Amino acid sequence: MSETVYAYLQRVVKERGAGLLPIIDPDRLAPDQAGEAAAKMQDAGADALLVGTSLMLGATFEETIQRIKERTDIPVVLFPGSSSQLSRLADAILLPSLISGRNPDFLIGHHVEAAWALKQSGLETIPMGYMLVESGRTTSVEFMSRTKPMPRNKPEIAVAHALAGQLLGLKMLFLEAGSGARVPVPDEMIAAVKGNVDIPLVVGGGIRRPEVARQKVAAGADLIVIGSALERSGSPKLMEEFARAVHVLARAE
Repeated sequence: MSETVYAYLQRVVKERGAGLLPIIDPDRLAPDQAGEAAAKMQDAGADALLVGTSLMLGATFEETIQRIKERTDIPVVLFPGSSSQLSRLADAILLPSLISGRNPDFLIGHHVEAAWALKQSGLETIPMGYMLVESGRTTSVEFMSRTKPMPRNKPEIAVAHALAGQLLGLKMLFLEAGSGARVPVPDEMIAAVKGNVDIPLVVGGGIRRPEVARQKVAAGADLIVIGSALERSGSPKLMEEFARAVHVLARAE
């Protein structure tokens, strides 16, 4: 690419109104399946592909990235659940700091462990403030990180955390309900955060229908992350509907 992945994502938001970032979980798909799914997601209108998981149950992470890269030409961005999920084959990595929690491992500890490997990898690193939001059930992120989600009816708490993240120099913010969330991040919280920060806002978790994705964009989300909904269906039609729902400026043309 002639521009950084971060600049590319900013351009997507400017030109399309918002971007669609499906996430591929290498614990749920074999490498060849991941490559096939990635190709379908790109054809359906995905702007970039995230790859990451909470656990890493196998030893096929690198092969998964390779298969995805062979089948696509949009950015492949790591969204790691641990410091072991690194690959030089990817185009960039979202480096999440779980700023909504108080577990030092996920605020800075794992980052220290991965710092030297990240430097050697040459990957473009995009530091991101990760904020877990109450979603009606215990999600994998909550359990694995041993952190308590922010209450969904307290948008002012989310705003304070988001502002702190921006002031610390983070380049993105992610409001996350978590994989398997019963309900997504509330529109009121998205709007409150977006109204107080000027870095890209990512929203994910519990977004199972295109019309819900559209609501989150209307509330202020710049980038929408879709995981389980696309993994379960594998339907190109559903993927296209998500892309149309998210790309609000392209839809208006």
